[in-house]
Amino acid sequence: MADVSLKEAALIVGVVAACYWNSLFCGFVFDDVSAILDNKDLHPSTPLKNLFQNDFWGTPMSEERSHKSYRPLTVLTFRLNYLFSELNAVSYHFLNLVFHVVVCVVFLKVCKLFLDNKSSVVASLLFAVHPIHTEAVTGVVGRAELLSSIFFLAAFLSYTKSKGPDNTIVWTPIAVTVFLVAVATLCKEQGITVVGICCVYEVFIAQGYTLPVLLDTAVQILRGKGSIPFSMLQTLLKLIVLMFSTLLLVVVRVQVIQSQLPVFTRFDNPAAVSPSPARQLTFNYLLPVNAWLLLNPSELCCDWTMGTIPLVESLLDVRNVATLTFFCFLGSLLVFSLRYPGDSSKTVLMALCLIVLPFIPASNLFFPVGFVVAERVLYVPSMGFCILVAHGWKKLSNKSVLRKISWVCLAAVLFTHALKTLHRNWDWESEYTLFMSALKVNKNNAKLWNNVGHALENEKNFERALQFFIQATQVQPDDIGAHMNVGRTYKNLNKTKEAEESYMIAKSLMPQIIPGKKYAARVAPNHLNVYINLANLIRVNESRLEEADQLYRQAISMRPDFKQAYISRGELLLKMNKPLKAKEAYLRALELDRTNSDLWYNLAIVYIELKDPTEALKNFNRALELNPTHKLALFNSALLMQESGEAQLRPEAKQRLLHYVKEEPQDANGYFNLGMLAMDDKKDTEAEAWMKKAISLQPNFRSALFNLALLYSQTAKELMALPILEDLLRYYPDHTKGLILKGDILMNQKKDIVGAKMCFEKILELDPNNVQGKHNLCVVYFEERDLIKAEKCLVETLALAPHEEYIQRHLNIVRSKIASLGTTEQSSFPPGGTAAAGGKKKSFQNLKEVKNEQKTTQTTIDNNKGHSKNGKLTEKNSVDKEIPRRSTQEIKDIEKKRVAALKRLEEIERILNGE
Repeated sequence: MADVSLKEAALIVGVVAACYWNSLFCGFVFDDVSAILDNKDLHPSTPLKNLFQNDFWGTPMSEERSHKSYRPLTVLTFRLNYLFSELNAVSYHFLNLVFHVVVCVVFLKVCKLFLDNKSSVVASLLFAVHPIHTEAVTGVVGRAELLSSIFFLAAFLSYTKSKGPDNTIVWTPIAVTVFLVAVATLCKEQGITVVGICCVYEVFIAQGYTLPVLLDTAVQILRGKGSIPFSMLQTLLKLIVLMFSTLLLVVVRVQVIQSQLPVFTRFDNPAAVSPSPARQLTFNYLLPVNAWLLLNPSELCCDWTMGTIPLVESLLDVRNVATLTFFCFLGSLLVFSLRYPGDSSKTVLMALCLIVLPFIPASNLFFPVGFVVAERVLYVPSMGFCILVAHGWKKLSNKSVLRKISWVCLAAVLFTHALKTLHRNWDWESEYTLFMSALKVNKNNAKLWNNVGHALENEKNFERALQFFIQATQVQPDDIGAHMNVGRTYKNLNKTKEAEESYMIAKSLMPQIIPGKKYAARVAPNHLNVYINLANLIRVNESRLEEADQLYRQAISMRPDFKQAYISRGELLLKMNKPLKAKEAYLRALELDRTNSDLWYNLAIVYIELKDPTEALKNFNRALELNPTHKLALFNSALLMQESGEAQLRPEAKQRLLHYVKEEPQDANGYFNLGMLAMDDKKDTEAEAWMKKAISLQPNFRSALFNLALLYSQTAKELMALPILEDLLRYYPDHTKGLILKGDILMNQKKDIVGAKMCFEKILELDPNNVQGKHNLCVVYFEERDLIKAEKCLVETLALAPHEEYIQRHLNIVRSKIASLGTTEQSSFPPGGTAAAGGKKKSFQNLKEVKNEQKTTQTTIDNNKGHSKNGKLTEKNSVDKEIPRRSTQEIKDIEKKRVAALKRLEEIERILNGE
């Protein structure tokens, strides 16, 4: 076995780098979104065991919606990428490029088993530059092909060493082969087909048998005229070991998918659900279509599903000629390779094996697949194609007449293929460029129109996206996903009537329930989201909440394991003020998925509604155990701890809020609540800094403005509070507490009785029954020496709050003052004068009723984008409302307030008594 020289390896590295350097500038597109961006198995917080329990897309293999593609080792390499660079696409593409180089070098080593050095290099170079490989190399999810191919070729090379001197068996290479086959299969399913190639190699290459020899030997044995040769017995033993190992792998694989095939619809693979003979004729026609892509890769498309290739429904269809020609050519090569001895026939045979056997899993021969044609599955079959081309080129170049022409043609093919590959890479730069390039090749695929619409939708270009979605419905009128996309886009454009009409069309296209027949087997799971989307749309109307609930229940009746339906219904039930039923819905969803942090978060919100903060906090903590960066759980759990008033919880609340502002540095709510925590801990300087940060991010932040002013007031910085209050009242002129605080500062610090009076009068304009504002206005009248008006004011105030003892006491003081003073003496008081009392005066009771910003959010889905994986949308609603303390700490706070209020009352009484 010839080794690969350093020069040859360097040549391959240079060629691959020249063809694929621009792939490093591409992003995550198409299937990369589901496999990389949306796959939680890549995150370090996800246990490694999940990689071996979930499919390629991160869906548990046990779930019916699972794609059943079991490739844990490929996902492990994605996870390593994520560990070093998270979601930086460059590292993912670079590793793919490296793997392609490795495959090319190992393939060169395989070629040297059947070709001379020059032809082997030609085959390897053609493989390196072939444009059909751009989907496998430039598309990140194509790594499954790359990794599987490395171990596929390594397993074959190992097996070629299993023949010892005198035709003895060397078991170590066979054991290594079995191990490498298992590894290849864990990278991608087609890795197991290398066993078939090893069997063909053993019989026809290593042992040198031809089909006539085997048939003759079999006939002799059957007639009893001979026995099985010892060499043939050894061959049979090796084949039995290989086949038994393969059978064991197949059994394990079937157990992994729990004996369930993935659910595909007629949109994914129309021929798979077509009647005979259309199904057989179409599947046979797809073989020459794939062969043509290898021969002429000029028109490449990322998606060949739906109506890309019309069904071959009749024997009279002219496309059957292509099918017949393909089988005739393939049959002639097969007869030549099996019938005649010699190196040429052996080369052709191994090339055919590399073309045919790895393609079988994608051929629909044994089970339907979720595509019509997929360019990336031709990655390994193209190896056999390249060997055939190199072998044919060798035959031509050995003839003196054709030598120069063969070299010119070879150079032209390699150069044009390299240019095509380089140009094709740019198509994978973004989803928009990828799907637009596909539409140039095929305009009959509704999925492509949908995906261009999705790309525009992601850019918030809803008007243009709508045009593509509508075109998708015209290309494929029965495409449920396309109508769902139209509905969602109308919703984004605030055209609810049109959105509802589109959802109703999609709903009408759903298969009807047939008694005794499993519904899920006839519908794509994501299509059931039409019920969710329609319900989410109509529940905006308060009068249609029951109708929305009926839609959720209808979806659940169709699929009792439809987790998202329970989640959305739980949110609706909360809106309908039915927290106990919402709790039931979320608990049912948790039975289906206990690893979903959003579900635990939603359940915590339910417990808040049920006034059970202890259970709410437990569920928040569970959500954070599953997802330590769950922003809403961080925020609301910290808020719950803060509201509990328990001092021992404050440090943890602060840590969670610090984590939250790290995740959401532009959200003023996080900084505001850090400020509130600091105020609770009497850390005034820290509280001031946090409040200022919140206001800098949101200048009209009502609660932050008021509490910063209150902080200044409580720390003897009343004059610093005034400009803050001015800002607050500019944004919110009816802020009663802000007016009270401003009036107090104006009267007691600025001695501005007129300004204070305006504040208190404004309060009474807004709320004539505001006791605090009216009482403070009474004090202003007394400061103005208008005792009659002060008396009348206090009488009115007492009528509003007859149980307030301090108002009655103040009224008595004023009346005694009036009785002791004559009319002349009273009139001598200068208007606007102040009492002669010294020291600091407060004209109102304790004001510390702080406001808080609370987020109460549930997780829901809006829709699924046609043919993409399920998505979910989180809505955040900040509610600015007064939240009183609800804990044992409340007693202490009330006592402090009472003491402070009594002190202020004493000061007021001193004023009234003229002390």
